Amino acid sequence: MKNEMKSVGPYSISRWAGDLLFISGQLPINQETGELEKDLVAQCERSLANIELVLENEGLTLDDVVKLTVLMNDLEDFDEINKLFEKRFNQPYPSRSTFEVSRLPKDALVEIEAIAFKK
Repeated sequence: MKNEMKSVGPYSISRWAGDLLFISGQLPINQETGELEKDLVAQCERSLANIELVLENEGLTLDDVVKLTVLMNDLEDFDEINKLFEKRFNQPYPSRSTFEVSRLPKDALVEIEAIAFKK
């Protein structure tokens, strides 16, 4: 049975387009408590865990991710995020874009979206 995730608005958590799975931006919301994680690293870990849950529900893993978009409220933390991504992803790493934004939903510090490819 799939562990269904809920969106915070009128959009799909993920959508298939052929062999590509597009995963909407994942906020660092703990699915059990509904609360945001406290610090940047914990928030990034939670956003990635939420992406992993979506992937798992579709029979995929982080190794199937080909593109990530990371939205952060402070690019000064870019090196910290890189260290975390290096631990969580295997080579070849997904391509990635990272942007600093003035504000994210629920005042999160990070939001991550992904595109995965079903081989």
